[in-house]
Amino acid sequence: MINYIRTAKTFLVAALLTLASLQAQAAGSKDFGEYQLHWSVLPSTFLSPEVARANNLQRSKGIGIVNISIMQEQEDGTLKPVGGQLEGKVSNDIQQVKFLAFRRIQEGDAVYFIAEYQYRSGELMTFNLTARPTGHQQDLSVRFAHTLFSD
Repeated sequence: MINYIRTAKTFLVAALLTLASLQAQAAGSKDFGEYQLHWSVLPSTFLSPEVARANNLQRSKGIGIVNISIMQEQEDGTLKPVGGQLEGKVSNDIQQVKFLAFRRIQEGDAVYFIAEYQYRSGELMTFNLTARPTGHQQDLSVRFAHTLFSD
């Protein structure tokens, strides 16, 4: 069972990264010098039922997933995922605000934060997020918008 969950989490990471690359508009990053925030947004229906179940995620046409990674630049220029704290909210085009409940997921060296949110197909959603990497004293804030369409 533990190997299945580990495999499912690895698949989720791969799926999120693949989807982020397929939907360039659904992914982005912001540079803060030593740190970077990377994000991707996708409909929960893009996940297979097995991956969603293994990661306790709900699959529905009205539920989106936001995936955030905090990356730290190393001396050799490579990026390393780091832990920390993440909080945020999402608002729709008529300014209805919902706070996001991020869950930290760690698989090997990969560390990322995911949250589910509700949306209507074609609705512009604006994300306001604040991250604080472990051991870092300053908050890293990012704002971005994205529209998802139900499949």
